[in-house]
Amino acid sequence: MKTELAWRAGVATDPGLERTINEDRVFVDDAHGVFLVVDGLGGHAAGEMAAETAKRVIAGELAASIQAGSADIEESIRQAIADANNRIYELAQSNPEWQGMACVLTLAVLHDDQVLVGHVGDSRLYLFWNGNLRKLTSDHSPVGEQEDQGELTEQQAMRHPRRNEVFRDVGSRPRAAHDPDFIEIRNFRFRPDAALLLCSDGLSDLLTSTQIRSIVERYDGDPDRTAQQLVQSANQAGGTDNVSVVFVAGPEFLGSESNAMLEVRSRHAITRMRNGQPAWRSILAKLAWLIVGMLLGIALWASLERLTPRQPPSKINDAAAVRPPAHITANPTDPLGIVNALGIAHPGDIVDVPPGQYLGPVTLKEHVNVIASAPGQAIVRCDPAATTDTGIGLVARGVNDVRVQGLSIVSDDAHPLRTGLLIDNASPQVDDIEISGAVEAAVRITSASYPVFLASYIHGNPGAAIVVKDTSAPRFVGNTISENGAVPGALQPALDIDASARPEFERNLFARNGLVFSRNLGSDLENAIRSNNVFAAEPRPSGRGKSHGER
Repeated sequence: MKTELAWRAGVATDPGLERTINEDRVFVDDAHGVFLVVDGLGGHAAGEMAAETAKRVIAGELAASIQAGSADIEESIRQAIADANNRIYELAQSNPEWQGMACVLTLAVLHDDQVLVGHVGDSRLYLFWNGNLRKLTSDHSPVGEQEDQGELTEQQAMRHPRRNEVFRDVGSRPRAAHDPDFIEIRNFRFRPDAALLLCSDGLSDLLTSTQIRSIVERYDGDPDRTAQQLVQSANQAGGTDNVSVVFVAGPEFLGSESNAMLEVRSRHAITRMRNGQPAWRSILAKLAWLIVGMLLGIALWASLERLTPRQPPSKINDAAAVRPPAHITANPTDPLGIVNALGIAHPGDIVDVPPGQYLGPVTLKEHVNVIASAPGQAIVRCDPAATTDTGIGLVARGVNDVRVQGLSIVSDDAHPLRTGLLIDNASPQVDDIEISGAVEAAVRITSASYPVFLASYIHGNPGAAIVVKDTSAPRFVGNTISENGAVPGALQPALDIDASARPEFERNLFARNGLVFSRNLGSDLENAIRSNNVFAAEPRPSGRGKSHGER
């Protein structure tokens, strides 16, 4: 279960302001990516005993599974929670004072770049990524179910008199690992620039998701501090229950309100003030041009009305005119599923891409969006038998009104990747894609292209991360660009930009790339990039003026 992601975890737990006993338990095994929050039920020593038992059994069994090299992580999670359930039940039968004791819990196991969650009750797991906080577990309670279905607002649910009732727990009766309506299993991707938050309801009953998000946004590299801030805020909001938090930050996660990001925005604001003209002059100039344009437009329209004869309305194909956009699902069992779906798509359609393995080159089509239903799980590899655009995963050539989202473009020995995404005289919007393994360039932008990249992950490419040629002017916002061009003896730049190009980079994260900039990058553009983005580690020197491969 060990992964190469160097996450960092912070822990905080407190009895709150109205309880003398803390019936919550937390467990963290950083080395193997195991994180657990348990909330005891039953009152007094009973709830505490249930939570302690669950923690001990689950931690011990997962450790044994890890040592045994078990590959079925989901089964290990199910069995550990079921065994904890049955041990709690046995203890309750042996002591009248423990009758009815139980607990609720949320368990997360990180492996490779995935998170597998085992969850019972109303503790919670949140995922924080790209400025958004999402609750990924369900509340197994009457009130939580109404909130999840939109029948109650978050604030109404927090104040509801039945808020603390649950209809799933661990320990109240015997259970098997695969009993229906017992263990909720979730599996999702964990990116290096994301964070996880596991918590008991002592946090979520007192802080709204907006309040939680604002605290996480201040994360500045100290996960323990973030966990403590969350607990302290819950106590300041009333502290009516035990409150426990496990906060797990990926190695490249940084809050938008952290000191590093505030410093970036401050430098950016100063640069813009120095380079710009006074605001009132700019506003007056734009207003004057707007008035002139309106007057000219009115005069031109009046002239055309007089000169152009009116034509009778033409008969058109009404069915074609009102054709609604269609959703076309790529066949996940067909390696050419995306290619074939694009082949039958009409302007305005959306190609939905389920999880699966697909072959490219996938050539985007004007006015047709390509959206992965599960980001990161629709894998595109180049087809070694392709006769055109060989070695390329995704191609945008001469298209403008198009969006691609959630695809992962990767390389392996059987499908070597030269270029992940080629954009030639095109302006697509690229959201939440991943590119890794490209030996020449992860992204190559040529001719006069104006794409927009948002929240994408460009990493582990032996070649350059982003190559911008000719007069292209792409815009990159909120992307992670890490560990590219880092082959010893053949270092490549993260950014290789022609002097004639005019790219914009804002709020991107650069980390551990071979070289930061290409030799031909102008000093003004380099300074702008350094001012408006974050470098998570001390960047290697620019390649300007050095021999190839020199650090």
